[in-house]
Amino acid sequence: MTRDNATALIRTYLDAFNAKNFDGMLACLGEDVIHDINQGGREIGKEKFRWFNATMSRHYDEELGDIVIMVNETGSRAAAEFTVRGTYLATAEGLPEANGQRYALPAGIFFEIEDGLIMRVSTSYNLQDWISQVRAG
Repeated sequence: MTRDNATALIRTYLDAFNAKNFDGMLACLGEDVIHDINQGGREIGKEKFRWFNATMSRHYDEELGDIVIMVNETGSRAAAEFTVRGTYLATAEGLPEANGQRYALPAGIFFEIEDGLIMRVSTSYNLQDWISQVRAG
């Protein structure tokens, strides 16, 4: 995959996220996609990814802005850095109580790409920063 094609794939994935088009996101992923959840576990497969997205959308309404995409020369690895702007909709287990708090924090995703599909999604953000923001209301 070329660098330009990989950039377009990552842009399509992130645009689908912003449009809340979870099927569009899934279309960018390989069947055995590895999903490394921020400060969490690792899940493998599109169906688990679909379940994760459904769970997250019940708790958070988010949009990614200030997106910068970086891709290696072979198009096999990429990263995206952005600002997550969101609203905490419903209390997630083990986290502070939700009451519509707004938040904004820097975050990033690392990707591995094979045969034109994303095969790994590893998300990173500062959970303590997010907790501080939602506790402050």
